Amino acid sequence: MIKGKNAVVTGSTSGIGLAVAEALAARGANLMLNGLGDAAVVESLRAGLAQKYGVRVEYHGADMSKPDQIAEMMAKAAEVFGAVDILVNNAGIQFVSPVEDFPPEKWDAIIAINLVALFHTIRHAVPGMKQRKWGRIINIASAHALVASPFKSAYVAAKHGVAGLTKTIALETATFGITCNAICPGYVLTPLVQKQIPDTAKARGISEEQVVRDVLLAAQPTKQFVTVEQVAALACFLSGDDAAAITGTLQAIDGGWTAQ
Repeated sequence: MIKGKNAVVTGSTSGIGLAVAEALAARGANLMLNGLGDAAVVESLRAGLAQKYGVRVEYHGADMSKPDQIAEMMAKAAEVFGAVDILVNNAGIQFVSPVEDFPPEKWDAIIAINLVALFHTIRHAVPGMKQRKWGRIINIASAHALVASPFKSAYVAAKHGVAGLTKTIALETATFGITCNAICPGYVLTPLVQKQIPDTAKARGISEEQVVRDVLLAAQPTKQFVTVEQVAALACFLSGDDAAAITGTLQAIDGGWTAQ
């Protein structure tokens, strides 16, 4: 049962994170939203979800590259809800460049937000989950946790790190009613993907239309983008009691990409 549980979803003001947050709210979970955005827009989103689904929805603007802000967010969620039952680590950034031109500050930022932040949210969530003998940790990884692509050294390194972290946390928490899994989507047409299309075109010396056809969807045998709703549905399943025996897994949802 998800109804009445309390969820923290990072990077949940747009894209996959917002879809996951809304799907959890629709099933009765209280939410701590987190992410970037204009204050008025974020408040409208928060209030709208609370009114539509009759759940409590809070927001914390923690910068996921700052451990102290992550600690504040997790403490606030535990304070206002009484517990963090479901943790969805979704926040992520991307940068596309050949490795010899890759700006070191971009590498540091991607590793901090896409990998190190997960360590910090998890370490704050696990003690309470252990105490209550129930918890769900879902890391939104990527097909790039399973395979690599050129020009994405930091992103691929971070997501492979997420795969290892997921398995380790699953083993450490296996006897406490806690599961930890990673969802590995293929290409989802989110703002993150849309933004990298021009950069990929530049890096490869091709048009943006060719990037979509010959780079992005070329990897997926279905020739279709994964939808945010499909990812959210899988996250909700992993949050429920029917998935209690699923832990330490990397769940590909990629139109067949990693089957090749």
